[in-house]
Amino acid sequence: MSEIESVSDEELTRIAKGMEEKKAEAVPQKPYMVFEAGEVVQESGLPGVKYDFNYGARVTVPQGEYRVKLIDRSACLTVYDAPASGVMVTSSKKYFVDFRIEVYEEDKLIFAHDLNLKGKKVLIKFPTGILGDILAWFPYAEEFRKKHQCELYCALAEDMAELFKPGYPEIHYVKPEERPEGLYASYYMGIFFPCGDRMHQPSDFRVRGLHKNAAMILGLDEGSEPKDISIKLLPKDKTRKIKEPYVCIAAQSSSQAKYWNNGAGWLNVVKHLKEKGYRVLCIDRENVYGMNSRFNIIPYGAEDFTGKLPLQERIDLLYHADFFIGLSSGLSWVANGVGIPVILISGFTLPFNEFPTPYRVINYHVCNGCWNDTQVVFEHKDFEWCPRLKGTERQFECSRYITPEAVNKVIDRLMEDYGLDPKQNKKMKKDGKSR
Repeated sequence: MSEIESVSDEELTRIAKGMEEKKAEAVPQKPYMVFEAGEVVQESGLPGVKYDFNYGARVTVPQGEYRVKLIDRSACLTVYDAPASGVMVTSSKKYFVDFRIEVYEEDKLIFAHDLNLKGKKVLIKFPTGILGDILAWFPYAEEFRKKHQCELYCALAEDMAELFKPGYPEIHYVKPEERPEGLYASYYMGIFFPCGDRMHQPSDFRVRGLHKNAAMILGLDEGSEPKDISIKLLPKDKTRKIKEPYVCIAAQSSSQAKYWNNGAGWLNVVKHLKEKGYRVLCIDRENVYGMNSRFNIIPYGAEDFTGKLPLQERIDLLYHADFFIGLSSGLSWVANGVGIPVILISGFTLPFNEFPTPYRVINYHVCNGCWNDTQVVFEHKDFEWCPRLKGTERQFECSRYITPEAVNKVIDRLMEDYGLDPKQNKKMKKDGKSR
């Protein structure tokens, strides 16, 4: 997971200028979101009165005896009502709200506008430098576009945009720092710290789930629990490069709490898969990763397919895998987006935090779910973060007590569900054969 700090404009400017200088080696950095909304651009037809919904509802008024009201139409509630003269008024809520703007002069209504995104230029801005979070959030951008029939622009890293273009051709893609001219509205994706931030997110992400925080920010909950939507990632090259049946795994992550900390875990799972007739390909970015006294290597017996490769190559490889086994991290979201079955091993998150899979493995007999506990806050600088049990013999027991036998049992169930038997039918998938 990533986290985005909500801080003052002055602090954001200082951070943006000094991030490279302050970057410490081997310490993961937060992706910061710079909330640059630009000038208010929509003309009202009245001198000095402009409006838009870029970083909240915004309206400018000239000098004089004016009054501005901001109304939440869904809640039927006036959330702001005050005199204004020669200023810009903006809402405190920066996520999607069905706003109405009213401007009065000497208590006479002279301008009113109801938010209506249909046919309008709308920007959704994503942070950079992260994988799983954006894969979790992006499908909700498409749902937002379809719901409002808007001209949607998504600002994100170019390599991520290239992954999404084939599956989401109706969206316009721009670079992270770009802002199209004439934007009517803009919204900012993230999970925002401190967790009590209610300016950028309407509820605590820890109790909603990583992906569903996007639904909250974009107003897709509609008064009820938003539905789960998975990213759609399409292969570029459907040619099968490996003729034998294979399974992909990913064992590395950005925090030790996310690892499967059972020392015999991966060793026995890889052995089990190979006995079933599979090649086991480890597709992590790093074959060794860690910090301080903890370093993790890829599982013994797995084939080393690690490396800083384009994600599209990972998608093409996953497309022909029978299934994927991973953690609460980015490559699990990639595999799910490709459409193959995913076995997800995690104890520090609860199942609702990730995409639904019938092959989720968690042990409730020991400490678990700290990421989704509203009494604790994730410390991104602490690679060995374990908020309840750090420094004790029970540290990381949430995953240490997920046994390889439990995971192997899920593997067997998945194979039975999908009729997979690589020993009996090694030619089940031939070159060029699509799903």
